[in-house]
Amino acid sequence: MGDPAVDAALKQASDELGLEEWYRDCVRPLLRSGPEGYPGCCGGGCEPCNQILVLVADRTLEILGREKLGE
Repeated sequence: MGDPAVDAALKQASDELGLEEWYRDCVRPLLRSGPEGYPGCCGGGCEPCNQILVLVADRTLEILGREKLGE
């Protein structure tokens, strides 16, 4: 657990987009990197796919009104 506002936004975004709770920590590094650090889908059928992680990261940052989180 970190910043309560980030935690709440991540929960909301995950719930909206159907990302299971246990995958939320996979999104946190994307919040710090912003879009320039987002990975693409590798086409390997990963669970979860990077695409859903990126969507959740984008939505979380949108809820927070930020482009990325500071260090």
